[in-house]
Amino acid sequence: MSKNPGSPSKPLTDYPRPSVAVDVAVLTVVDETVKVLVVDHPRGRALPGTFLHPGERLADAARRALHDKAGLDDVEFHQMAMLDDPERDDRGWVLSMTHSAAVRVENFPAGAQLLPVTDARQLAFDHEEIVALAVADLRRRYATAVDPSGLIGDEFTILELRRLYEVIYGRRFPKDTFRRHLSHGLEATGEFSREGAGRPAELYRKTAEPLPPSAASFLAQLRWDFLR
Repeated sequence: MSKNPGSPSKPLTDYPRPSVAVDVAVLTVVDETVKVLVVDHPRGRALPGTFLHPGERLADAARRALHDKAGLDDVEFHQMAMLDDPERDDRGWVLSMTHSAAVRVENFPAGAQLLPVTDARQLAFDHEEIVALAVADLRRRYATAVDPSGLIGDEFTILELRRLYEVIYGRRFPKDTFRRHLSHGLEATGEFSREGAGRPAELYRKTAEPLPPSAASFLAQLRWDFLR
């Protein structure tokens, strides 16, 4: 009787195995543009990434990649998707567990390379796809809570918050409707901004309250041709 090749007695080493990599898209907002952290790679610029070491967890590999390749530490990131196209890397069969994060630009080390996400087609391998996944992930998260990554700081005006959301979503929002939809996640500080010669603007801080589903619908529908 022939031995079943799929039987439990067959050793795992008899099966072909891919290499496993991690790639991390770290986004930020600077100069009214969403940008992504990139590093130099023999194939050109790429996202920080590395291959998984034996016995290593994916999250630990992602932290190592950020530290070793970009000099970036203490970043909160999360997994997005596993990219499994057998042709994604011409060096061999490589799976990539993609990760995403968003941090304030002040947290990057001196000399960090930041690329506008609209220029991600310049990146090596399929890293343009990873950046697109990260931007979509950022928009989903910002539709469920007010500035969950803290890109704007602890206290801000409604105008500053709206401008941040306009950059993230690539569209403009009517100010009164924007305020109404995001007010569920805001509380007034009782203080006012004194910058400039205009009328002082009230300062707010975010709360732990989630945004209602209507906020996601509102943020997703409008386009740049909307006039303030």
